Amino acid sequence: MESLRELYKIGVGPSSSHTMGPQRAAKKVMELYPNATSFHVDLHGSLALTGKGHLTDDIMIKTFAPKPVTFSFKIDELPEHPNGMIIHVLEGEKEVNAIEVYSVGGGSIRFKGEVANDIELIYPHTCMDDILKYVEENRISLYDYVISIEGKDYEVELHKILDAMFESVENGLSKDGVIQGRLKLKRVAKSMFQHAQNTRREAERERLYITSYAYAVAEENADGGLIVTAPTCGASGIVPAVLYYSYKQLNIEKKELIKALAIGGLFGNVVKTNATISGADGGCQAEVGSACAMGAAIMAWNYELNNSLIEYAAEMGLEHNLGLTCDPVGGYVQIPCIERNGYGALRALDAAMMAKQLGYLRKNKVSFDSIVRVMKETGQDLSKAYKETSLGGLAKEIEL
Repeated sequence: MESLRELYKIGVGPSSSHTMGPQRAAKKVMELYPNATSFHVDLHGSLALTGKGHLTDDIMIKTFAPKPVTFSFKIDELPEHPNGMIIHVLEGEKEVNAIEVYSVGGGSIRFKGEVANDIELIYPHTCMDDILKYVEENRISLYDYVISIEGKDYEVELHKILDAMFESVENGLSKDGVIQGRLKLKRVAKSMFQHAQNTRREAERERLYITSYAYAVAEENADGGLIVTAPTCGASGIVPAVLYYSYKQLNIEKKELIKALAIGGLFGNVVKTNATISGADGGCQAEVGSACAMGAAIMAWNYELNNSLIEYAAEMGLEHNLGLTCDPVGGYVQIPCIERNGYGALRALDAAMMAKQLGYLRKNKVSFDSIVRVMKETGQDLSKAYKETSLGGLAKEIEL
C-alpha cells in the first residue's frame, strides 16, 4: 500500500478527482514542459460530464496561467479509468506531446500505463486480515504499526492534517450565505450548530453537534474552501466531524486524536488499494461509504475498543453504504453530497456504538476485507448513470 500521505491531502474543493487531481496533473505537465506556450485538454468520461460543476476547467486554467489552455469535453471514457484526460502540449503551433492522465480518486493521478509497481508502496501488507494478524503476533497497536512504517516524523504531519481538518470545521461554522453555483444552496452549518447549543435534550444535542461539523466542512468544500481529502473531497466532512466531536464533546486530547486519525487512514488505505475511493469508478459508496468506515474506526479507537471491534465498526460503516449512488445534481458537490456527509458522520458514530455492544455478544462473521471486495463488485455492476456522470438518479430528477 501507498503512504497515508497519499490519502490525507490538504487542498481546495470541491472535488478530489475533478479538481485536485486535474490540478496536480497540470502542475506535473508544466514541470515536464517548461517551454510549452499553450495547452489543449480533452476531458473524457466523468470529467467531461460533471467537470463544469466540479470546476475542473476553472482550476486547470488557473494552474496553467499565464499560459493559455483550451478544452474539449468528450463523454466517451478512456480505457484505464472513467476520469481521464489528454493534455496536448504545444510550442507555438507544434504539438510536442499528448499526455494521457487519469484522476483515480482522492486527488491521486496516474499516467497512461502506470501501474501499482510504478508507485512507491511502503506497506508490506495490502489487506486488513494480514495487518491484524501482524499486530497481534508482534503485540503492537494499529497506531504503532502505522508509525513503524511511516516513520516517527509522521506524527508531525498528522498534527498538521488534524489542525487543517479542525480549521475547515471552524471556518464552515462561522459562515453564512449561499454556496457558489447555479443551485444557490444556502449554508446551514452555522445555524445548525447554534441550534445544538440551545437544545436541552442531550441525545438530540450531541447528534446535532456532529452533524453541524460534517455540514461545515462539506459546505466549505462545495464552496471551494480549504479541506482535507478523507479519503476524498466529496466525503471530506465525515472524518473531521467525528474527530472534532471527540475533541469538543468527549474532551479527547489532540495527541490522542492523531492516533485515531492514523487508524482511520489505515482502513481507508485498504479500500483504496483493493477497491476504489473514486465516485466515478464505484459510486458514492466508494466515497461516503469509505469515509464512514474510516470514521467508525476512529470512533471505535476513541472508545478504546480492541482491534477486532475496531474492524467490526469499520466493516459496518462500509457495509451499510453498499450500493450508494453518485448522482450530483448539476454536477455540483452539493446535492446530495453535503447531506450525505452529515448522515455519514452519524452512521460512523452509530457503527462504533453498535460494534461496542454487539461485538461482546457475538463474533462478526463479515470481515472488513470481504466487504471491500463486495463494494468493488457492486461498483462494477452499477450503471454508469450512477457513477458521477449526473445522468441518473437525483441529477436526472431535479432540473436546474
